[in-house]
Amino acid sequence: MPKSIYTDRHRRFCELLKMQRKAAGLTQTVVATRLGKPPSYVAKYEGGDRRLDVLEFMDVAAAIGFDPGKLIRILKATKN
Repeated sequence: MPKSIYTDRHRRFCELLKMQRKAAGLTQTVVATRLGKPPSYVAKYEGGDRRLDVLEFMDVAAAIGFDPGKLIRILKATKN
């Protein structure tokens, strides 16, 4: 398994996070504010330049308002 952040699965994960944010009608700045982070934090994980650990992912899900388990199931069902 490649350790690079530049895998198809990682790109899909980033796309799903971005889709969730947009579906909630939120900007990167609003999500960053809710997380207590600079807007570049959101831009970097959405752009695939930064990985989120599981706790950060759960914080992002709470800030946006989606079920993190559902997103994982969607990702798991996606072909690599």
